[in-house]
Formats: sequence, C-alpha cells, structure tokens
Amino acid sequence: MTTTRRSLLAATAMVPFAAQHARAQPRRILIGYQLPLTGEFSQYGERFRNSALMALEAFNRAGRLPVPVEIVFEDTRSDPREAVAVARKFVDNREIVAVLGDFSSSASIQAGRVYAEVGMPQLSQTASHPDFVKISPWQFRNITTQAYEGPRVAEWMRENGVRRVAVVAIQNDWGQSVVSNFAEAFRAGGGEVVATQFFNPGNREFRAILTEIARARPDAIYIGMFYEDGAAFLQQRRQLNIRIPVYATSSLYEPKLVELAGAGAEGIFLSTTFMSTSPEPHVRAFVEEYRRRFGSEPNMFSAQAFDAVNILLEAIVRAWPEVTRARVREELAKTRDFPGVTGVTTFDPETREPAKTLARMRIENGQFVLLR
Repeated sequence: MTTTRRSLLAATAMVPFAAQHARAQPRRILIGYQLPLTGEFSQYGERFRNSALMALEAFNRAGRLPVPVEIVFEDTRSDPREAVAVARKFVDNREIVAVLGDFSSSASIQAGRVYAEVGMPQLSQTASHPDFVKISPWQFRNITTQAYEGPRVAEWMRENGVRRVAVVAIQNDWGQSVVSNFAEAFRAGGGEVVATQFFNPGNREFRAILTEIARARPDAIYIGMFYEDGAAFLQQRRQLNIRIPVYATSSLYEPKLVELAGAGAEGIFLSTTFMSTSPEPHVRAFVEEYRRRFGSEPNMFSAQAFDAVNILLEAIVRAWPEVTRARVREELAKTRDFPGVTGVTTFDPETREPAKTLARMRIENGQFVLLR
C-alpha cells in the first residue's frame, strides 16, 4: 500500500471522529422558556423574561462556557392547550437541552407530560401543585409547594390563636392544592375550617363570598390567589366593613397589591421566600439592577425566575462538554446549596423538590414588613 493511500485511509477514518467531536462542541446552547407573554397572566411572563435576560446576560458576560447560551421564549398565555403545543415545538428542536416554565401548575403539568415522554428536563419557577414533580424524573421546581407552605401557615395561625378559619381560593389545580394542604394541616392541629369557597379565574366580584364567610364567623380568612384578585378581595372586604384578619399565600407578595387595594391591604399576613428589602448583598444587587433596567420593583415571581435560570445555567456548566438533555437532568438533580435571591436551594435527588425556608411578613403602613 502506498504512503498516499495509507494517508487517505487514515484521513477517512478520522472523519467520523472529527464529526463526533464537532457535535460535542456546539456553536451555542439553547434553553426553551414557555411563559405567558399575552393574556390574563402576561404581567408574570414579562417579569420572568426580564429576570431571565438579566441572568443570561450576566452568565454569558462571565465567560463560564466557551460558547454562548441562548433562551428561546415562547408565549403560552399559561393556557394548558397552548403549553402542550409549545412543549411539542421545543422537543422537536434538538438544539434545546432543557426548558423553563410554565407559569401555572395546570399549564406546567400538561407540558410536563410531553417532556416526560421524550426525556426533556423541565424546571418550573412557579408550578407548586404537588403532582407536578410526580409526572416523571424530568420535572423540577425551585418554588416551595402548597404541601410545604400550607402547613406552615396553619401552624402560624395556631400560634396567633386562630381556631376557626375560612378558606378562599381560585378554582384551578393550584387553588385546590392551596385548600387541601392548608385545611388538612389546620384540622390536624385541632382547628376547624368553617367555610371553603372557590372562585372562577377572572371573576373579581367577592361580595357574596365575603358575606357568607362573615356569617360563619371565623377567626381568620386564608386566601389563595394572585395579587389582582387579592386586591379586589381586600378592597371589597373593607367596603363591607368585615374586620376578620386575613392570611395569604406567598403569591400575593407584590408591591402592586398595596397600590391596588390601598387601605384594604393593611394588616394582612403572608409568607415568602423573597423580600426586596433584604440586606443580603446579592439580593440587593439583583433588586437594584432590576429597578435600573425595568423601572419597577422585583417581586417574588421575578426572583423565582432569576434563580431558576441560574440554577439551570449552573447545571449546564457542570454538564459541559456533554450538554445533552440526559446530562443536564442529571446535573440538575445534583443541585446543592445554590445561593439564590430566594434563599439557598437544594434539590432532593429523588423527589426533585426544593428545600427552602419561608419568612413571615405583614403589611404595615403600606409596606411589607418582615416579622421576627
């Protein structure tokens, strides 16, 4: 065999290796983010996108990887049917190695079933229904669930002498989990749930519900809703001169709640994993940058998205250079002591649930005040 022929054969043999090596070194890494950018929940999607861009730009500037990471944003309106359509679009894009979202538990769960079928890691910043991570080993979340939050609020109420409570929640998967997890814990502690009321999404007329609750004479009301609904509820409670104390889910931690509800928001109790007034340097840096760039105060949803994106980016760094869907899932499950703006996050490797702590606060003189 001539030297030339041997060289040609060697070169030919190297082609598959070279191609394989080239595939292992992509020009970019793509993440999908499904979120509501239009419709009733668009204000949340806007916050998610703002925080995601902040996290992504800082990451790429830092040069943690030799290639850039990009995020593909797709609007779902947080509608379960549209969430499924976007999920199918993402799984068909072989460049996408992981996805973030959706907003609501219902949309996240429906999309999650698509991701489970093909093996796509999914990290939701807000899907707190207990069933979300039960879909498959591919689902993660960095938000505390109602199975975690509800019992802690029930304990807080008992400490404050509440023995009889009424519960009001939005009629969806998340709202049902608010009621079931809180009520079970409250009853287990010897309390009585004297009324349970659900309202349909988009319906902000609460006078009939409030009138019925007042007749039941609870010591407190526990509400599971978002700030737009919460503001209407608190306004109407004040208009009806109902003075029953109100405790709320962490979803109501939003400066606009006070702006919209006015004096009606005064005195309500709620828990949270994030406070924009925290003295922690990394939290202050996040809050100041968010204010500077977007001209508004970040809320819990802004912070949840910021941490979710950074947790996923860290998993991608650990997976490099083998940034496949399977490897990213594996590295997500190894997340330990991630120092986020919503606190330190560790995923249970089996359940993929986050371990976090909840702070207690109250609205006093129009401000969210941390209770010691």
